[in-house]
Amino acid sequence: MESEGWPALQPLLCFAWIAATLPIIAAALPIPTAVGGHLLRRLLSAFSSRGKTVRPSPASSSGSSSSKAKFTVPQKYFMHFYVVGVLATTILLLAIWFYAYMKLTPLLLESSSYSTIFSHLVGSNSFSFGRVRSRTMGHKYRVWRTVFALLLMEVQVLRRLYETEHVFHYSPARMHIVGYLTGLFYYVAAPLSLASSCIPEAAEYFQGQVPEFVVKGRARMPDLVIDSSSLLQPLLKLGWTQWIGAVIFIWGSLHQIRCHAILGSLREHKDSDEYITNLSFAAVETYNWYLQKFEDYPRSRYAIIPFVC
Repeated sequence: MESEGWPALQPLLCFAWIAATLPIIAAALPIPTAVGGHLLRRLLSAFSSRGKTVRPSPASSSGSSSSKAKFTVPQKYFMHFYVVGVLATTILLLAIWFYAYMKLTPLLLESSSYSTIFSHLVGSNSFSFGRVRSRTMGHKYRVWRTVFALLLMEVQVLRRLYETEHVFHYSPARMHIVGYLTGLFYYVAAPLSLASSCIPEAAEYFQGQVPEFVVKGRARMPDLVIDSSSLLQPLLKLGWTQWIGAVIFIWGSLHQIRCHAILGSLREHKDSDEYITNLSFAAVETYNWYLQKFEDYPRSRYAIIPFVC
């Protein structure tokens, strides 16, 4: 059910994610120095640097310091990620939820008796009609599962936007412009990827509404009445796997809230040298920073994945 002009969306997103992931994989591989492994890791570490890892050492010349600052932005620009994420997720959520409500409600089809009567009237085989019915139900569930996933994404980006403003106290530290652009990419691509299977048909629906509005005018268009029960009931009838996923999401969010509260409190103490991070490149760079600054730091520890790196 793809609209013209939209079929390339999913392959394009797949290509973008692969292109964004390959550098991470390459950095974790033991690429020999002779073929550019060391240079690749240095470039990736520079691009992902932020906070402590982007600050020049005291021995660095002023020219080196200004060169590093040229390609950096203030770390407080983290808020831009979540502003963009909220905008992208909210637009997609409202559009697809409205489309699902108008075109794919109720979630359950007509009773089997009416389906059988209809199949006899049109002279179709009941088995083939059952397959069509099954495909229709599967399509409805797929769209409503997308709405459910976007709702969880909306909760996440709204919470992160709140934390960025009221929990974290960013220092004057900076981050590399490539890391900044990567963050913006993620918070646009993530909601787009969640909704990619439904965007073409939702876009086609809204494209059909515009000419109808132009031809009929506002006065002749039917009044829009939103039934809150019909808006929420399909979400409550989704499978148990979605609700298990929601419980895991809630548990993870509560744990992250606690961790971020600790991080925020550390920022309030200006003399504290503690640093915690969970970003892939930044984790490796921070691990190296620990090794340089603390002689008794255990070298047996791993930066990201146990027994790997």
